[in-house]
Amino acid sequence: MAKLKFGRHTQAVKASRQNEKRQLQNKVIKSKVKTAIKKVEKAINKGKVEEAKKLFLEAMSELDKAANKKIIHKNNTSRKKSILNKKLNQLLSRHSHSST
Repeated sequence: MAKLKFGRHTQAVKASRQNEKRQLQNKVIKSKVKTAIKKVEKAINKGKVEEAKKLFLEAMSELDKAANKKIIHKNNTSRKKSILNKKLNQLLSRHSHSST
């Protein structure tokens, strides 16, 4: 293939374009994951049990999607899920004690 300015080959230019595109897609997915986690934590802090349960399942789904696409490492995903699960269980135990 023909060379471009400064000796860069067209393959390198294409690879650069692809990397930028992937970076944007990954950023969107990471942002969704972070937002989902924040929503769950906010609901837990407010003590909204039903809302927290619903948001927890959505966050698990986002985390799994990111792990399957290898955007977030599977161990990182497992850790985040575990932490959120612990927080949700603490809320559930507090809620069950206060309602009895």
